[in-house]
Amino acid sequence: MELPVHRRRVSDVRRTDAVLLLVALVWGSSYLSAQTATAALPVLLVLFARYALSALACLGLVASRRGGARRWARDELRAGVPLGVTQAAVLVVETYGVAHTSAANAGLIISLTIVLTPLLDRGGHRGAPPAAFFAATGLCVLAVGLLMSGNGFHAPRLGDLLMLGAAVIRAGHVVLVGRLTAGRAVRPLQLTTVQTLVGTALFLPVAVLDLPTLVHADPATWAQLVYLALFCSVFAFLAQTWAVQRTSASRASLLLGTEPVWAVAVGVALGGDHLTALTGLGAALMVAGTYWGQAVERAHRAAPDPGPDPGPDPGPDPALPSPSLPPHTSSRISTHPLDKDSACPTAPTTAPPTTTLTGT
Repeated sequence: MELPVHRRRVSDVRRTDAVLLLVALVWGSSYLSAQTATAALPVLLVLFARYALSALACLGLVASRRGGARRWARDELRAGVPLGVTQAAVLVVETYGVAHTSAANAGLIISLTIVLTPLLDRGGHRGAPPAAFFAATGLCVLAVGLLMSGNGFHAPRLGDLLMLGAAVIRAGHVVLVGRLTAGRAVRPLQLTTVQTLVGTALFLPVAVLDLPTLVHADPATWAQLVYLALFCSVFAFLAQTWAVQRTSASRASLLLGTEPVWAVAVGVALGGDHLTALTGLGAALMVAGTYWGQAVERAHRAAPDPGPDPGPDPGPDPALPSPSLPPHTSSRISTHPLDKDSACPTAPTTAPPTTTLTGT
């Protein structure tokens, strides 16, 4: 018996929400997986393996396409090469940071990307963000201080500082994704594949001497590498692409924004992380500040652009015909600072250009 239309719609919404939450969970768990892998292998070797496995998977997906869908456009190559370099820079700093701090702290501090991205992206025409956004940013900065304090105020740990640097670099990468793909017909899978190949090429020379170590790694380490490459990268990319096309930007942003919550949960439940009173307060403030900042920035972007004052309206000129406006279309890949800047970070969306969704 066929379900009523409204029940099918509710079922579809729940399925889409579940997929987005699963993506956020997978991304949140990636910090512990990276920490575990780097405890067994050198950081640069882990990054090479993660990129190489992701590249093989992405190439396989491209090869499975038909006809022209297998080819790369010039814009995809022009954007993919520099984005592959900046993405690799994000992962180097982030992975070294994860190796020297807790998985929970790593997931929380990297979420600063949400409030840093609008501060770096000043290419629009809406001016500075409103005062409430800077208040949310200040709340996040306070949260970082509490997270770095641990059991008491002391000099920041190296890993926390590296994660802070990774958040800044990732915000710059997100801005660059928007700049290089705006107004261009760039297909996310092709762009992602170029980035994975660039990352593989960058890490191969520094990892080649350690390849025998990789070959002889134990099954548990290989499981972490496969999880990082295929689940935290390729699967999350495809799942996010599917889900974002079936929901609103705000809803998807809210669900994907639970990533730092999952990072804390996985770190505490599986990684043995411990939240003191100060770090617990920092975690709460970080989540609250990033959600607040995200909401303020989204509302600021969605507001009509007032533009320059046109002065008094002179009314229509009878000598001129009425203009006919063409329908607006956009081929831009939008970006979201919470997306994982791993091997497959960029996802498309059919939402309007105000969407903040696009990836460690």
